Amino acid sequence: MGEPLKICLAASEVAPFAKTGGLADVAGALPKALLALGHRVVVIMPRYQMVDVERHRLRRLGVTIDVPIAERIEQAELLEGALDGGVPIYFIEKPSYYDRPALYGTPEGDYPDNAERFIFFSRGVVEAIKALGLNPDVLHCNDWQTGLTPVYLKTVYGEDPALAGVATVFSVHNLGYQGLFWHLDMPLTGLGWEIYTIDGIEFYDKINFLKGGLMFADVLNTVSETYAKEIQTEEFGHRLDGVLRRRSADLFGIVNGIDYGVWNPAGDPHLAATYSPEDLSGKAVCKQALQREMGLPEKATVPLVGIVSRLAAQKGLDLVVEAMERLMALGLQLAILGSGEAVYHEALSEVAERYPKQLGLALAFDEGLAHRIEAGADMFLMPSRYEPCGLNQLYSLKYGTIPIVRATGGLQDTIVNYSAARDTGTGFKFRSYSERAMVQALQRACEAYADQRAWRRLMERAMAQDFSWDASARAYEALYRRAVVQAAAGR
Repeated sequence: MGEPLKICLAASEVAPFAKTGGLADVAGALPKALLALGHRVVVIMPRYQMVDVERHRLRRLGVTIDVPIAERIEQAELLEGALDGGVPIYFIEKPSYYDRPALYGTPEGDYPDNAERFIFFSRGVVEAIKALGLNPDVLHCNDWQTGLTPVYLKTVYGEDPALAGVATVFSVHNLGYQGLFWHLDMPLTGLGWEIYTIDGIEFYDKINFLKGGLMFADVLNTVSETYAKEIQTEEFGHRLDGVLRRRSADLFGIVNGIDYGVWNPAGDPHLAATYSPEDLSGKAVCKQALQREMGLPEKATVPLVGIVSRLAAQKGLDLVVEAMERLMALGLQLAILGSGEAVYHEALSEVAERYPKQLGLALAFDEGLAHRIEAGADMFLMPSRYEPCGLNQLYSLKYGTIPIVRATGGLQDTIVNYSAARDTGTGFKFRSYSERAMVQALQRACEAYADQRAWRRLMERAMAQDFSWDASARAYEALYRRAVVQAAAGR
């Protein structure tokens, strides 16, 4: 076990305060699981417009931080709140940077000052740690928005006695998002040009925030073992595979857990009816309610396939659109929820108009509907081009909604391929990134669905899987202790 650790987790989004994807779920759930293991944990994030002070009962501490940006000093105020379970969370309030309708940009594109916004946040995290007297053993940074924080700790603050002994862990939740900015933003960082090299944060004539974390953190991890291997290859490495191979001894994969307090059909407040492995009758009620909500015919025997996704090529939406005629020919129903690239909005809307009895479409972000799709669908499709971990397949297992996934990243690690002959498995997998392979997997699933007794056994196996945060939190605990040792050895 060892002594309890003091852990500070920094992330640009944390559920339930602000969320665009899986990072927020991890940043909201992992600290609670670490607290349950006996560690002292705090979280730091920006205070965005959507984080309401009164609703979330935030407290103004009367503490400010001064953060150098280029030749000037920008000041921010610190507020305190709490995650469910009592983990303190500190918000960096800087209205000129974060008082905006969205976190990173609008549908037209990223905010043009994102470099400055997250230079400020990366350095602001360090200043907040000092101002609050947190003295953590470990600073856990996440994705490109905090990628410069380990750089600052090793350089600008390298001799600061208030930060002596702080080890850093840097988590990559999706290598495809790197925080790339033109080199003329370099003066904003306050870092010397000696950092702008191939061994630093230079990347094809640009600044790469994510690369900063990869190069300067003591220990690295990503969110599944398979993805940790994949990103060291040219195919999945997004031109950082060489950096990752170089640091392979310090790179680990830990599958995300999920919060069964939020995702559990036995007590989910978003559902028309609750259900459990012992009494699955409520699932049929949920299916009927979902069909009604999505404007589909209420047919109990028709396979209903759910998709809740960012509508982007990475998520395999190009395969879904290409295969749509063949999917409709299978006689199944589709319930799709998501938003993203305009090309998929248009293509799916057109199909929904032509097949209103088979495709129900909601082009939105709707947390309640996401829960109802997980509960009401018979199957859940995730044909990702790559998938660092994936959370929806884990939610689906708990809801007895059988995942159909491409065998990549965390999807490969968490789903066992179904065998009718052996009556084993928890879902359906396909390897080739092709329309044909995806449709064949759906055909196999529909054939299995026809045998309702075998399908019920499959559902019961799926619902028995345990991907709670406890095991993942223990793996992070071991990673933090490794970082502390490595940081001490490096001093």
